[in-house]
Parts: sequence; structure tokens; C-alpha cells
Amino acid sequence: MEEKDRRLARRPPLRRTRSASAPAPAIDELHLAAIAAGLNIRPRSADMAPAMQEKAFRFARRIVDSAGDRRPSPTQIALALKKEFDSSYGLAWHCVVGKSFGSFLTHSPGGFVYFSLDGLSLLLFKTEVRPVAAK
Repeated sequence: MEEKDRRLARRPPLRRTRSASAPAPAIDELHLAAIAAGLNIRPRSADMAPAMQEKAFRFARRIVDSAGDRRPSPTQIALALKKEFDSSYGLAWHCVVGKSFGSFLTHSPGGFVYFSLDGLSLLLFKTEVRPVAAK
């Protein structure tokens, strides 16, 4: 056993195949793109962790598909997505769903995703909640 330990200790360290200055491959982004394509979702813009985006994509797809022939209204989709994110990631999530809308908003860092699904656009974002000080 000791002979084997000595041989392992003498081995040179493994070499990296890429240079130290080259950026690491964006595996999360590639994985997320594959998931979005599989769910027929088109990501438009995001400032959100890939895992949270994946949750939004999968949840939105599940809501739309669960209705069968009768498509849920944009209001129902927005309410369900907002409630899911409020319960999973804390309060102050907002959701807008529709075929045509404009927006100009401020969101918390890491709390914004905009994507389209079956002809609908979905905008999900989080705002900061500050307690109101009593006078």
C-alpha cells in the first residue's frame, strides 16, 4: 500500500487543456438553451440565475399544457407564476403576460426574465421590499 501511495505522490499534476485566461464554457447557459428549445420557449432577456429561469420556463409550460384544449387566460398564467415565485423565492414578484405590451421597470438584481411561449410574452421580475417605518 505504501508503495502505491509513494507512486501517486510522485505523479506530476494534471495539465489543463485550455489556457488559464480562456473563459470557462457556459454550461448552464447551453443547458438552459436546450431546455428552452425543448419546451418551445424563446428567451428574450434575463438577469436571473439559470436555475430560476429553468423553473420559470417549466412552470409556465406546465400551466399552459395542463389546461388541455382550453387555454388559461393571461391573468391566470401571471397569477400562478407570481404565486410560485413568491413561495419559492420570497415576496415581491410581479408577472405580466400578454400578446402585446410595453414595459419600463426597475427590478432587483438577479430577478428579471422575459420570454415568449405559444404566442404569449411573459415578463417576470422581482422588486425590493422595504418595511415602512412607523412615525
